Amino acid sequence: MASEGGFLDVIYGYARVSSRAQNLDAQITQLSDYGCDKIFKEKISGRTLNHREQFTKLLNLVVDGDIIVVTKLDRFARSTQGVILILVLPFITHL
Repeated sequence: MASEGGFLDVIYGYARVSSRAQNLDAQITQLSDYGCDKIFKEKISGRTLNHREQFTKLLNLVVDGDIIVVTKLDRFARSTQGVILILVLPFITHL
């Protein structure tokens, strides 16, 4: 899908499990089946955003028109408030 600037939008996937003993395979398969161009994956607790290195890389890479896909919302954030803080707060602080 092309954005207004003529560039192709990228579909990014994000897969996360909370511990190293857990397996990412099911999430990665679902994200691949969806058509994600690149999948970021990590095995780390979602309690703090500060230590989610791959998640931070993903957020720094995404541009207008790109899509982030997760298999379950709790892989992205632990609550609705967390989603708002991740997606909205950076834009508010730049106004």
